Amino acid sequence: MEKRTFLKSLSLSIGASFLPISTWSCASQPTQLRTAHIGVGNMGFEDLKAIASHPQVVVTALCDVDQNHLEAAHALFPKAKIYKDYRVLFKEIADQIDAVVVSTPDHTHAPASLLAMENNKAVYCQKPLTHYVAESRQMRQVANEKGLITQMGIQVHSFYDYKLATLLIQGGVIGKVSKVIAWSNKNWGFDGPAPEGADPVPEHLDWNLWTGTSQERSYKEGYYHPQNWRKLLDYGCATLGDMGVHIFDTPYNALQLDVPNTISNTCRPATGFGYPERNVVHYTFDGTAYTTDDFEWLWYDGIDGPEITEDLELPDNATLPGQGAMFIGENGKRLLLPHFMQLPKLIEGNEFKDYNIVDFDPQNTLGEPVRDYSGESPKHYHQFVDSCLGNAACSAPFDYAARLTETILLGVIAGRFPNQVLHYDKEQSAFVEEAANEYLKGHYRNF
Repeated sequence: MEKRTFLKSLSLSIGASFLPISTWSCASQPTQLRTAHIGVGNMGFEDLKAIASHPQVVVTALCDVDQNHLEAAHALFPKAKIYKDYRVLFKEIADQIDAVVVSTPDHTHAPASLLAMENNKAVYCQKPLTHYVAESRQMRQVANEKGLITQMGIQVHSFYDYKLATLLIQGGVIGKVSKVIAWSNKNWGFDGPAPEGADPVPEHLDWNLWTGTSQERSYKEGYYHPQNWRKLLDYGCATLGDMGVHIFDTPYNALQLDVPNTISNTCRPATGFGYPERNVVHYTFDGTAYTTDDFEWLWYDGIDGPEITEDLELPDNATLPGQGAMFIGENGKRLLLPHFMQLPKLIEGNEFKDYNIVDFDPQNTLGEPVRDYSGESPKHYHQFVDSCLGNAACSAPFDYAARLTETILLGVIAGRFPNQVLHYDKEQSAFVEEAANEYLKGHYRNF
Protein backbone atom coordinates (compact mmCIF):
# COMPACT_ATOMS: atom_id res chain seq x y z
CA MET A 1 0.00 0.00 0.00
CA GLU A 2 1.37 3.42 -0.93
CA LYS A 3 2.15 6.06 1.66
CA ARG A 4 -0.60 8.30 0.38
CA THR A 5 -3.14 5.71 1.53
CA PHE A 6 -2.22 6.70 5.09
CA LEU A 7 -1.41 10.36 4.59
CA LYS A 8 -4.22 11.58 2.35
CA SER A 9 -5.49 15.09 2.00
CA LEU A 10 -7.51 16.18 4.99
CA SER A 11 -10.41 16.99 2.66
CA LEU A 12 -10.89 13.28 1.88
CA SER A 13 -14.49 12.17 1.84
CA ILE A 14 -15.36 8.51 2.20
CA GLY A 15 -18.63 9.04 0.37
CA ALA A 16 -20.71 6.83 2.65
CA SER A 17 -24.15 7.54 4.04
CA PHE A 18 -22.98 6.48 7.51
CA LEU A 19 -22.45 9.46 9.80
CA PRO A 20 -19.67 9.31 12.41
CA ILE A 21 -20.70 9.59 16.04
CA SER A 22 -19.05 13.00 16.36
CA THR A 23 -21.59 14.45 13.89
CA TRP A 24 -24.70 13.13 15.64
CA SER A 25 -26.81 15.50 17.71
CA CYS A 26 -27.38 14.84 21.39
CA ALA A 27 -30.98 13.96 20.61
CA SER A 28 -29.90 11.15 18.32
CA GLN A 29 -26.99 9.74 20.30
CA PRO A 30 -26.67 5.95 19.94
CA THR A 31 -27.29 3.51 22.76
CA GLN A 32 -24.44 1.22 21.67
CA LEU A 33 -20.88 1.70 20.48
CA ARG A 34 -19.60 -0.73 17.85
CA THR A 35 -15.84 -1.13 18.22
CA ALA A 36 -13.01 -2.51 16.12
CA HIS A 37 -9.77 -3.49 17.85
CA ILE A 38 -6.47 -3.40 15.96
CA GLY A 39 -3.85 -5.30 17.94
CA VAL A 40 -5.32 -7.68 20.53
CA GLY A 41 -2.24 -9.29 22.09
CA ASN A 42 -0.59 -8.33 25.37
CA MET A 43 -1.64 -4.72 26.14
CA GLY A 44 -4.12 -4.89 23.29
CA PHE A 45 -5.86 -7.76 25.03
CA GLU A 46 -6.13 -5.67 28.20
CA ASP A 47 -7.45 -2.72 26.19
CA LEU A 48 -10.02 -4.98 24.55
CA LYS A 49 -11.31 -6.28 27.87
CA ALA A 50 -11.39 -2.80 29.44
CA ILE A 51 -13.31 -1.21 26.55
CA ALA A 52 -15.67 -4.19 26.34
CA SER A 53 -16.41 -3.99 30.06
CA HIS A 54 -18.57 -0.95 29.30
CA PRO A 55 -22.16 -2.24 29.06
CA GLN A 56 -22.92 -0.26 25.88
CA VAL A 57 -19.98 -1.56 23.85
CA VAL A 58 -20.46 -4.16 21.11
CA VAL A 59 -17.13 -5.66 19.99
CA THR A 60 -17.64 -5.89 16.24
CA ALA A 61 -14.18 -6.61 14.78
CA LEU A 62 -10.83 -7.95 15.94
CA CYS A 63 -7.57 -7.58 14.01
CA ASP A 64 -4.10 -8.94 14.69
CA VAL A 65 -1.15 -10.17 12.63
CA ASP A 66 -0.58 -12.98 15.16
CA GLN A 67 -3.09 -15.80 14.80
CA ASN A 68 -2.58 -16.92 18.38
CA HIS A 69 -3.52 -13.48 19.72
CA LEU A 70 -6.47 -13.30 17.37
CA GLU A 71 -7.81 -16.68 18.43
CA ALA A 72 -7.52 -15.84 22.13
CA ALA A 73 -9.47 -12.62 21.63
CA HIS A 74 -12.03 -14.28 19.38
CA ALA A 75 -12.69 -16.91 22.05
CA LEU A 76 -13.93 -14.06 24.28
CA PHE A 77 -15.91 -12.35 21.52
CA PRO A 78 -16.97 -15.08 19.08
CA LYS A 79 -19.48 -12.87 17.25
CA ALA A 80 -16.79 -10.38 16.19
CA LYS A 81 -15.42 -10.51 12.66
CA ILE A 82 -11.69 -11.27 12.50
CA TYR A 83 -8.96 -9.83 10.31
CA LYS A 84 -5.17 -9.87 10.14
CA ASP A 85 -4.89 -6.74 7.95
CA TYR A 86 -6.54 -3.57 9.26
CA ARG A 87 -6.73 -2.16 5.74
CA VAL A 88 -9.02 -5.01 4.73
CA LEU A 89 -11.11 -4.43 7.86
CA PHE A 90 -11.86 -0.84 6.85
CA LYS A 91 -12.47 -1.79 3.25
CA GLU A 92 -15.04 -4.41 4.18
CA ILE A 93 -16.88 -3.14 7.28
CA ALA A 94 -16.14 0.56 7.78
CA ASP A 95 -19.88 1.24 7.82
CA GLN A 96 -20.43 -1.31 10.62
CA ILE A 97 -18.15 0.24 13.25
CA ASP A 98 -18.24 3.48 15.24
CA ALA A 99 -14.91 3.54 17.06
CA VAL A 100 -11.46 2.00 16.67
CA VAL A 101 -8.98 0.96 19.36
CA VAL A 102 -5.35 0.82 18.19
CA SER A 103 -3.04 -1.23 20.42
CA THR A 104 -0.26 -2.24 18.05
CA PRO A 105 3.50 -1.67 18.38
CA ASP A 106 4.34 2.04 18.14
CA HIS A 107 5.31 2.10 14.47
CA THR A 108 1.77 1.13 13.43
CA HIS A 109 -0.09 3.59 15.69
CA ALA A 110 -0.25 6.42 13.15
CA PRO A 111 -0.90 4.39 9.98
CA ALA A 112 -3.81 2.53 11.58
CA SER A 113 -5.21 5.55 13.43
CA LEU A 114 -5.02 7.86 10.44
CA LEU A 115 -6.85 5.35 8.29
CA ALA A 116 -9.52 5.08 10.98
CA MET A 117 -9.87 8.86 11.13
CA GLU A 118 -10.01 9.08 7.34
CA ASN A 119 -13.04 6.84 7.72
CA ASN A 120 -14.44 9.28 10.31
CA LYS A 121 -14.10 6.97 13.29
CA ALA A 122 -13.50 7.88 16.90
CA VAL A 123 -10.08 6.53 17.92
CA TYR A 124 -8.56 5.29 21.16
CA CYS A 125 -4.81 4.85 20.54
CA GLN A 126 -2.28 3.44 22.94
CA LYS A 127 0.65 5.54 24.10
CA PRO A 128 2.92 6.93 22.81
CA LEU A 129 0.53 8.40 20.28
CA THR A 130 2.96 7.95 17.41
CA HIS A 131 6.44 6.81 16.42
CA TYR A 132 7.41 10.10 14.77
CA VAL A 133 6.83 13.78 15.53
CA ALA A 134 5.36 14.45 12.08
CA GLU A 135 2.78 11.74 12.68
CA SER A 136 1.77 13.30 16.01
CA ARG A 137 1.23 16.64 14.37
CA GLN A 138 -0.85 15.08 11.62
CA MET A 139 -2.93 13.01 14.03
CA ARG A 140 -3.74 16.16 16.00
CA GLN A 141 -4.61 18.11 12.86
CA VAL A 142 -6.86 15.43 11.39
CA ALA A 143 -8.70 14.87 14.68
CA ASN A 144 -9.29 18.59 15.15
CA GLU A 145 -10.34 19.36 11.61
CA LYS A 146 -12.75 16.43 11.48
CA GLY A 147 -14.04 17.04 15.01
CA LEU A 148 -13.44 13.43 16.00
CA ILE A 149 -13.55 11.99 19.51
CA THR A 150 -10.09 10.74 20.44
CA GLN A 151 -8.21 9.49 23.48
CA MET A 152 -4.62 8.35 24.06
CA GLY A 153 -4.18 5.23 26.17
CA ILE A 154 -2.59 6.66 29.31
CA GLN A 155 -5.06 5.16 31.74
CA VAL A 156 -3.32 6.51 34.86
CA HIS A 157 -4.29 9.97 33.60
CA SER A 158 -7.70 9.20 35.10
CA PHE A 159 -6.41 7.73 38.40
CA TYR A 160 -7.08 9.47 41.69
CA ASP A 161 -3.44 10.08 42.67
CA TYR A 162 -2.52 11.83 39.45
CA LYS A 163 -5.60 14.03 39.42
CA LEU A 164 -4.87 14.95 43.05
CA ALA A 165 -1.28 15.87 42.21
CA THR A 166 -2.56 18.17 39.47
CA LEU A 167 -4.88 19.94 41.93
CA LEU A 168 -2.08 20.28 44.48
CA ILE A 169 0.38 21.78 42.03
CA GLN A 170 -2.13 24.13 40.45
CA GLY A 171 -3.34 25.05 43.93
CA GLY A 172 0.14 26.25 44.85
CA VAL A 173 1.04 23.62 47.45
CA ILE A 174 4.76 24.16 46.70
CA GLY A 175 4.49 27.54 44.97
CA LYS A 176 5.76 27.96 41.42
CA VAL A 177 7.70 24.95 40.16
CA SER A 178 11.31 25.54 39.15
CA LYS A 179 12.22 21.97 38.19
CA VAL A 180 10.76 18.55 37.58
CA ILE A 181 12.88 15.42 37.89
CA ALA A 182 11.22 12.27 36.50
CA TRP A 183 12.61 8.76 36.23
CA SER A 184 12.02 5.09 35.50
CA ASN A 185 14.39 2.29 36.43
CA LYS A 186 13.10 0.18 33.55
CA ASN A 187 15.40 -0.61 30.65
CA TRP A 188 13.73 -0.64 27.24
CA GLY A 189 17.06 -0.06 25.50
CA PHE A 190 19.50 -2.30 23.65
CA ASP A 191 23.23 -1.58 23.44
CA GLY A 192 24.12 -4.64 21.38
CA PRO A 193 24.55 -5.01 17.61
CA ALA A 194 21.80 -5.82 15.14
CA PRO A 195 21.34 -9.59 14.79
CA GLU A 196 22.77 -11.42 11.83
CA GLY A 197 21.01 -14.02 9.75
CA ALA A 198 17.34 -14.97 9.84
CA ASP A 199 15.08 -17.43 11.62
CA PRO A 200 11.97 -19.10 10.21
CA VAL A 201 8.89 -16.94 10.73
CA PRO A 202 6.41 -18.71 13.05
CA GLU A 203 3.39 -20.04 11.19
CA HIS A 204 1.02 -18.02 13.35
CA LEU A 205 2.71 -14.67 12.50
CA ASP A 206 2.40 -12.58 9.34
CA TRP A 207 5.81 -10.93 9.42
CA ASN A 208 5.15 -8.61 6.48
CA LEU A 209 2.05 -7.16 8.16
CA TRP A 210 3.80 -6.93 11.52
CA THR A 211 6.65 -4.94 9.91
CA GLY A 212 4.08 -2.75 8.16
CA THR A 213 5.37 0.63 7.01
CA SER A 214 8.74 0.08 8.70
CA GLN A 215 11.80 -0.94 6.71
CA GLU A 216 12.06 -4.59 5.73
CA ARG A 217 14.09 -6.81 8.03
CA SER A 218 14.59 -10.54 8.35
CA TYR A 219 12.73 -12.13 11.23
CA LYS A 220 14.92 -13.04 14.19
CA GLU A 221 13.59 -14.96 17.17
CA GLY A 222 13.55 -12.94 20.41
CA TYR A 223 14.33 -9.55 18.87
CA TYR A 224 11.01 -8.17 17.66
CA HIS A 225 7.67 -9.87 18.19
CA PRO A 226 6.01 -10.15 20.65
CA GLN A 227 7.79 -7.85 23.13
CA ASN A 228 11.33 -6.61 22.52
CA TRP A 229 10.36 -4.19 19.74
CA ARG A 230 10.23 -1.32 22.26
CA LYS A 231 14.03 -1.39 22.45
CA LEU A 232 14.57 -0.86 18.72
CA LEU A 233 14.60 2.32 16.64
CA ASP A 234 12.36 1.01 13.87
CA TYR A 235 9.45 -0.05 16.06
CA GLY A 236 9.38 1.45 19.55
CA CYS A 237 10.31 4.57 21.49
CA ALA A 238 12.42 3.11 24.33
CA THR A 239 11.76 3.58 28.06
CA LEU A 240 11.11 7.27 27.52
CA GLY A 241 8.35 6.48 25.00
CA ASP A 242 6.88 3.76 27.19
CA MET A 243 6.94 4.60 30.89
CA GLY A 244 7.93 8.20 30.22
CA VAL A 245 4.53 8.98 28.74
CA HIS A 246 2.82 7.89 31.96
CA ILE A 247 5.30 9.61 34.24
CA PHE A 248 5.55 12.84 32.22
CA ASP A 249 1.80 13.13 31.88
CA THR A 250 0.85 14.59 35.27
CA PRO A 251 3.65 17.18 35.55
CA TYR A 252 3.21 18.13 31.89
CA ASN A 253 -0.54 18.51 32.30
CA ALA A 254 -0.45 20.19 35.72
CA LEU A 255 2.13 22.78 34.64
CA GLN A 256 0.36 23.36 31.28
CA LEU A 257 3.58 22.98 29.33
CA ASP A 258 3.98 23.22 25.59
CA VAL A 259 6.63 21.62 23.38
CA PRO A 260 10.20 22.22 24.68
CA ASN A 261 12.74 24.69 23.35
CA THR A 262 15.95 22.74 23.95
CA ILE A 263 16.66 19.06 24.46
CA SER A 264 19.84 17.15 25.25
CA ASN A 265 20.47 13.50 26.04
CA THR A 266 23.48 12.15 27.90
CA CYS A 267 23.84 8.59 26.63
CA ARG A 268 26.13 6.28 24.69
CA PRO A 269 26.82 6.91 20.98
CA ALA A 270 24.07 5.97 18.53
CA THR A 271 24.25 2.50 16.96
CA GLY A 272 21.48 2.85 14.39
CA PHE A 273 19.63 -0.21 15.71
CA GLY A 274 18.75 -0.06 19.41
CA TYR A 275 18.03 2.73 21.86
CA PRO A 276 20.54 3.49 24.64
CA GLU A 277 20.00 1.50 27.81
CA ARG A 278 20.71 4.58 29.92
CA ASN A 279 19.43 8.08 29.15
CA VAL A 280 19.62 11.37 31.04
CA VAL A 281 17.49 13.88 29.14
CA HIS A 282 17.40 17.61 29.89
CA TYR A 283 14.57 19.81 28.60
CA THR A 284 13.88 23.52 28.81
CA PHE A 285 10.41 25.00 28.25
CA ASP A 286 8.74 28.35 28.13
CA GLY A 287 7.52 29.30 31.59
CA THR A 288 3.82 29.06 32.45
CA ALA A 289 1.57 30.40 35.20
CA TYR A 290 2.66 27.44 37.35
CA THR A 291 6.43 27.53 36.72
CA THR A 292 9.32 29.89 37.15
CA ASP A 293 10.73 31.52 34.03
CA ASP A 294 13.87 29.38 34.21
CA PHE A 295 11.97 26.10 34.60
CA GLU A 296 13.80 22.90 33.59
CA TRP A 297 13.06 19.19 33.39
CA LEU A 298 15.33 16.17 33.91
CA TRP A 299 14.55 12.59 32.92
CA TYR A 300 16.51 9.49 33.94
CA ASP A 301 15.96 5.91 32.78
CA GLY A 302 17.79 2.62 33.09
CA ILE A 303 18.43 0.23 35.92
CA ASP A 304 20.79 2.62 37.73
CA GLY A 305 17.94 4.99 38.52
CA PRO A 306 18.31 8.77 38.91
CA GLU A 307 21.31 10.55 40.37
CA ILE A 308 20.43 11.13 44.02
CA THR A 309 21.08 14.83 44.44
CA GLU A 310 19.74 17.06 47.20
CA ASP A 311 16.58 17.50 45.14
CA LEU A 312 15.81 13.77 45.44
CA GLU A 313 16.93 13.06 49.00
CA LEU A 314 13.97 11.95 51.12
CA PRO A 315 13.30 12.51 54.82
CA ASP A 316 13.68 9.73 57.38
CA ASN A 317 16.06 7.80 55.09
CA ALA A 318 13.07 6.85 52.96
CA THR A 319 13.80 5.04 49.71
CA LEU A 320 13.07 6.74 46.43
CA PRO A 321 10.49 4.77 44.40
CA GLY A 322 11.72 2.98 41.29
CA GLN A 323 9.58 5.24 39.12
CA GLY A 324 8.11 8.67 39.72
CA ALA A 325 8.44 12.43 39.51
CA MET A 326 9.61 15.11 41.92
CA PHE A 327 8.24 18.66 41.64
CA ILE A 328 10.64 21.23 43.12
CA GLY A 329 9.15 24.56 44.19
CA GLU A 330 10.94 27.88 44.11
CA ASN A 331 10.42 28.18 47.86
CA GLY A 332 12.23 24.92 48.65
CA LYS A 333 9.12 22.77 49.08
CA ARG A 334 8.84 19.58 47.05
CA LEU A 335 6.09 17.20 45.97
CA LEU A 336 6.91 13.55 45.27
CA LEU A 337 4.56 11.64 42.96
CA PRO A 338 5.44 7.93 42.98
CA HIS A 339 4.39 5.81 40.03
CA PHE A 340 1.91 4.47 40.87
CA MET A 341 -1.02 3.83 43.29
CA GLN A 342 0.48 6.05 46.00
CA LEU A 343 -0.65 9.47 47.16
CA PRO A 344 1.59 12.47 46.39
CA LYS A 345 3.92 13.29 49.29
CA LEU A 346 4.64 16.85 50.40
CA ILE A 347 8.18 17.57 51.61
CA GLU A 348 9.26 20.69 53.51
CA GLY A 349 12.91 20.84 54.43
CA ASN A 350 13.78 17.44 55.85
CA GLU A 351 10.25 16.41 56.79
CA PHE A 352 7.21 14.88 55.16
CA LYS A 353 4.24 17.19 55.77
CA ASP A 354 0.52 16.53 55.82
CA TYR A 355 -1.83 18.51 53.60
CA ASN A 356 -5.58 18.85 53.69
CA ILE A 357 -7.09 17.62 50.42
CA VAL A 358 -10.25 19.65 51.09
CA ASP A 359 -8.19 22.84 50.79
CA PHE A 360 -7.41 21.93 47.19
CA ASP A 361 -10.63 20.10 46.30
CA PRO A 362 -13.37 21.85 48.30
CA GLN A 363 -16.14 20.43 46.10
CA ASN A 364 -14.79 16.88 46.53
CA THR A 365 -14.64 16.42 42.78
CA LEU A 366 -12.15 13.57 43.20
CA GLY A 367 -14.21 11.55 45.66
CA GLU A 368 -12.47 9.20 48.07
CA PRO A 369 -8.86 8.06 47.51
CA VAL A 370 -8.72 4.82 45.52
CA ARG A 371 -6.06 2.14 45.97
CA ASP A 372 -7.61 -0.46 43.68
CA TYR A 373 -6.04 -0.71 40.23
CA SER A 374 -8.80 -2.94 38.89
CA GLY A 375 -11.32 -0.31 39.90
CA GLU A 376 -9.32 2.64 38.58
CA SER A 377 -8.12 1.14 35.30
CA PRO A 378 -11.43 1.06 33.36
CA LYS A 379 -12.17 4.75 34.02
CA HIS A 380 -10.03 6.10 31.18
CA TYR A 381 -11.47 3.59 28.71
CA HIS A 382 -15.05 4.16 29.80
CA GLN A 383 -14.53 7.91 29.54
CA PHE A 384 -13.77 7.39 25.85
CA VAL A 385 -16.85 5.22 25.34
CA ASP A 386 -19.07 7.66 27.23
CA SER A 387 -17.67 10.52 25.18
CA CYS A 388 -18.56 8.67 21.97
CA LEU A 389 -22.06 8.19 23.37
CA GLY A 390 -22.38 11.88 24.19
CA ASN A 391 -22.15 11.53 27.96
CA ALA A 392 -18.60 12.70 28.78
CA ALA A 393 -15.51 14.43 27.42
CA CYS A 394 -12.13 12.80 26.89
CA SER A 395 -9.34 14.09 29.13
CA ALA A 396 -6.44 12.97 26.90
CA PRO A 397 -7.62 13.78 23.35
CA PHE A 398 -5.13 13.87 20.51
CA ASP A 399 -4.93 17.65 20.82
CA TYR A 400 -3.22 17.13 24.18
CA ALA A 401 -1.67 13.73 23.51
CA ALA A 402 0.14 14.91 20.39
CA ARG A 403 1.97 17.67 22.29
CA LEU A 404 2.92 15.32 25.11
CA THR A 405 4.10 12.69 22.62
CA GLU A 406 6.07 15.27 20.62
CA THR A 407 7.88 16.28 23.80
CA ILE A 408 8.72 12.65 24.53
CA LEU A 409 9.88 11.95 20.97
CA LEU A 410 12.19 14.97 20.91
CA GLY A 411 14.04 13.43 23.86
CA VAL A 412 14.20 10.13 21.98
CA ILE A 413 15.66 11.87 18.92
CA ALA A 414 18.26 13.58 21.13
CA GLY A 415 19.60 10.11 21.88
CA ARG A 416 20.98 10.03 18.35
CA PHE A 417 23.07 13.13 19.17
CA PRO A 418 24.49 12.33 22.62
CA ASN A 419 25.69 15.21 24.79
CA GLN A 420 24.58 17.80 22.22
CA VAL A 421 22.00 20.50 22.92
CA LEU A 422 19.31 20.53 20.21
CA HIS A 423 17.31 23.73 19.66
CA TYR A 424 13.74 23.23 18.54
CA ASP A 425 11.41 25.65 16.76
CA LYS A 426 7.97 24.44 17.80
CA GLU A 427 6.17 26.75 15.39
CA GLN A 428 7.94 25.24 12.39
CA SER A 429 8.49 21.80 13.95
CA ALA A 430 12.15 21.89 13.01
CA PHE A 431 15.52 21.74 14.73
CA VAL A 432 18.10 24.45 14.25
CA GLU A 433 20.55 21.57 13.95
CA GLU A 434 19.69 20.35 10.43
CA ALA A 435 20.99 16.82 10.93
CA ALA A 436 18.30 16.12 13.53
CA ASN A 437 15.40 17.01 11.23
CA GLU A 438 15.75 13.72 9.39
CA TYR A 439 14.34 11.90 12.42
CA LEU A 440 11.16 13.95 12.79
CA LYS A 441 9.43 11.78 10.20
CA GLY A 442 9.63 8.24 8.91
CA HIS A 443 10.10 6.71 5.47
CA TYR A 444 7.15 4.43 4.93
CA ARG A 445 7.61 1.11 3.16
CA ASN A 446 4.96 -0.15 0.76
CA PHE A 447 3.65 -3.45 2.10
